[in-house]
Amino acid sequence: MLSDLDFSIRSGETIGILGATGSGKSSLVSLISRLYDVSEGSVTVGGVDVRDYDLDTLRNSVSVVLQKNVLFAGTILENLRWGKEDATLEECREACRMACADEFIESFPDGYETKIEQGGTNVSGGQRQRLCIARALLKDPRILILDDSTSAVDTATDAKIKKALKETAPEVTKLIIAQRVSSVKDADRVMVLEEGRIDGFDTPDRLVQTNEIYRYLVQMQSGGGSDFDDELRSDHFTDYNMEDGDNE
Repeated sequence: MLSDLDFSIRSGETIGILGATGSGKSSLVSLISRLYDVSEGSVTVGGVDVRDYDLDTLRNSVSVVLQKNVLFAGTILENLRWGKEDATLEECREACRMACADEFIESFPDGYETKIEQGGTNVSGGQRQRLCIARALLKDPRILILDDSTSAVDTATDAKIKKALKETAPEVTKLIIAQRVSSVKDADRVMVLEEGRIDGFDTPDRLVQTNEIYRYLVQMQSGGGSDFDDELRSDHFTDYNMEDGDNE
């Protein structure tokens, strides 16, 4: 359960969100598109309470890419255009360049006309994630939420995607939920959530100095660790109640 949250995000900022399972990461971003509504206080976008927006208008302004977003049976181009029905081929190519999906698409004999099986079972997990990011970008959203959506992508490609998003879509507010610190190290600010509360919210450089959880994760993951929950279960954080299966 989220509680006592009070913060603001500037338009165009890239915000990283870290926290163990059950800390409230997904619940927090779900408030923006009104998958949930707050019981107290308010969530505003552009200075307007999200409850005052037309729901379709609000959700068309927010693109969400989940860790396990699925593809449907059809061509790559048809899957991409699910984000924008009238998208031109060049618009699709540009979105794929931003999502670092263009390289593997162009390696297929049929390129953008390559047939995707139901669920995307004939492409890798990382390729699926990149196609879903490209599809979300085609909506030209005001807010882009990446919910652990590069978990199957190698760190070098992950960094290229984040760099492309920052440079090519500077006006889009980007919220990046991640397990890897490397996925948010170049964010403008990083929010560290613990049990539904904000434990830290600052630039990555300052968090290393001021936030124990973030500093610990940087130290652990730079040494080869990768699983957020396992790291927080170490003896260093025995007072944390982070169990597998907790809902976000």
